[in-house]
Amino acid sequence: MRKLLTYLKDYRKESILAPLFKMLEASFELFIPLVVASIIDKGIGGSDKAYIYRMGLVMVLLGTIGLACSVTAQYFSAKAAVGFTAKVKSELYRHIQSLSYTELDQLGTSALITRMTSDMNQVQTGVNLTLRLLLRSPFVVFGAMIMAFTVNAKAAFVFVVIIPLLCVVVFGIMLFNIPMYRKVQGRLDRVLELTRENLTGARVLRAFNKQNDEIGRYRESTEELNKVQMFAGRVSGLMNPVTYVIINGGIIALIWSGAIQVDQGSISQGQLTALVNYMSQILVELIKMANLIISITKAVACGNRIQAVFDLKSSMEYGTLRNPHMDQTDPILTFQNVGFRYPGASEELLSDLSFTVNDGEMVGIIGGTGAGKTALVDLVARFYDATRGEIRLMGHDIRDYEEKSLRQMIGIVPQNVMLFQGTIEDNLRWRKKDAASEEIDRALEISQAKEFVQRRPKGLQTWIRQGGKNFSGGQKQRLTIARAIVGNPKILILDDSASALDFATDAKLRMALRGMKPAPTVFLVSQRASSVRYANKIIVLDDGAVAGIGTHNELLKSCPVYQEIYYSQFPKGGGDHR
Repeated sequence: MRKLLTYLKDYRKESILAPLFKMLEASFELFIPLVVASIIDKGIGGSDKAYIYRMGLVMVLLGTIGLACSVTAQYFSAKAAVGFTAKVKSELYRHIQSLSYTELDQLGTSALITRMTSDMNQVQTGVNLTLRLLLRSPFVVFGAMIMAFTVNAKAAFVFVVIIPLLCVVVFGIMLFNIPMYRKVQGRLDRVLELTRENLTGARVLRAFNKQNDEIGRYRESTEELNKVQMFAGRVSGLMNPVTYVIINGGIIALIWSGAIQVDQGSISQGQLTALVNYMSQILVELIKMANLIISITKAVACGNRIQAVFDLKSSMEYGTLRNPHMDQTDPILTFQNVGFRYPGASEELLSDLSFTVNDGEMVGIIGGTGAGKTALVDLVARFYDATRGEIRLMGHDIRDYEEKSLRQMIGIVPQNVMLFQGTIEDNLRWRKKDAASEEIDRALEISQAKEFVQRRPKGLQTWIRQGGKNFSGGQKQRLTIARAIVGNPKILILDDSASALDFATDAKLRMALRGMKPAPTVFLVSQRASSVRYANKIIVLDDGAVAGIGTHNELLKSCPVYQEIYYSQFPKGGGDHR
């Protein structure tokens, strides 16, 4: 949490002025009991109405100045807290974007959303309250004790006993509750994860009639959250009654000893009233401090969770290589004994992959479910790093490339297509903001999306709702393919991105890809044998290993795995006319 406070450096002035004005307000508040004592002893005791009116005006003046100081302090603290949170949010989002898939998988989407929203709001509230009250409450507590000694030193010794007892209670509960609120936020992550999963998969839940099961899971997770929150709340709830008991005990002791001294004539009635007022001020401030401590405890726990994300560094480092020269005779991509396993996995997902790909080739990747097809193209795009072996791109280790240069060279359409809110044109310009209209038109034509885009009344200015919900699955796939083609990537990866297309459109798409000039190297991942059969090279994967590499005809003669896949889709003697 302390590291996050460095983002307050741009708000030094506000961070100083907010507590300063709040302590000014507290200073004026500390004079009120003295004025009241003076009114009782001199005004009421001496039957001097003019004095009472004058002191009454002094009280109003002190209150008005205190109010102005309080409002000013609130303005500066709010400005600092909101500005601080905005900077932290911005930096956290930038940091999350810099993490590799490995770290994102480790953290989880729901946990990151919680940190960006709920945790951040708690930190903002904590900073705001800290700037306003953290110094004010102790200042009033110890200031009231000092002022009590100026009134009557003998009677004020009650304060010396009461204040340490209150500090033990308040800080003891605070130290106990910090880890408890960390558990609360962890349970909140789980609730958010289930909520997000159920809302995203609402159609699947209803299709399988699993609503009641998921309601049960959600209820169970919320009950776990409720139990932890209730326990933390009960401990926090002890603070107010315990502080009330201690303070009221102090007031009783103060009145008892003060009454004796009033009877003896060593203290006036006004002075005793001032001492009781100071004790009441301490009570009010300690209640404020108790609530402040709870808020700060939550803020510290949430701040530590946010800081944990900042402390997590990307395991993927990039080099400085950009746009290297490549001999036309050299392969554009080489895998040499490459192995890969996800972090924490006991076995390799891919093992001993060795092959070369020449510039401009269309490479088909096919295999059974879970064979590692997506993992292979993720290594090509360097979403993950190989755990062993070497991947060379244009003759250089892929890890030597600058990130921006690598992303410009590779266009990818993932399995789960995603369109973002905005116009069609906005989405197509993601790779190249200054793309000419001819480039966009060409990308739409190659991806077979031009026809349905032109049929829309607004054409390229058609609005896309979040996630592309106002487009069909096939339309979304074609638009994401067009988006990847804009900017002419050197390598184009289509990861099962034509699964929602009919066979005729799929065939037209493949024909258009083969006719692209300049011709990119295309990796075509598919479950359909018809989609990869005309590729220059087909890589057949089986349980993470290469089962065969070659053309369609070669594999049909020599690769049992490819034969099984092909003949399961096209029975022997039936032919393939697609």
